[in-house]
Amino acid sequence: RPCRYFHMSLAFSLREQALSVLCEADADRKAALARAVDAAAPADAARPLAEPAGIPGRPARPALVAHVTLKQRSLKTREGHAALLHALAHIEFMAIYLAWDIVYRFRGLPEDFYRDWLRIADEEAQHFEMLSVHLLTLNCEYGDLPAHKGLWTHAEDTAEDILARLAVVPRCMEARGLDVTPAMIE
Repeated sequence: RPCRYFHMSLAFSLREQALSVLCEADADRKAALARAVDAAAPADAARPLAEPAGIPGRPARPALVAHVTLKQRSLKTREGHAALLHALAHIEFMAIYLAWDIVYRFRGLPEDFYRDWLRIADEEAQHFEMLSVHLLTLNCEYGDLPAHKGLWTHAEDTAEDILARLAVVPRCMEARGLDVTPAMIE
């Protein structure tokens, strides 16, 4: 592994803890690490950290595919219900990554900005954990089905620009998900 595994403690900055979460490839451990943060740690590390190549810590599963290749399934079937919940779990998993990537990647912002993203990462990890547990009741686990790669692509595309990241990912990608909200509520 290219990344050092940090233990969450005051000895490490939020940025160093973020790198630990980002480097974790196992989805369940990534969610657990995201929730175990030492929020009292300082946001910026005094020393520079080596930049991992590409998106670190991506699990081998699910297979990431273009969204147009994903099969549409009826939500009236158990398989369709599992597919919807799997897609939601993937979105929550990516939200963990994106929140921690903001803490890691974008330096020099106000402390409260980072603290807000820690809260978001914790909430997204809770959502992922709940969906993962519920998927098991449908004889499915996170990674069993393919997932779209849109969020991974947008994370890479906005790696150099915090304004683009904040505009494209939450505002655009989450807004696109609103068209499925009635089916999710049902």
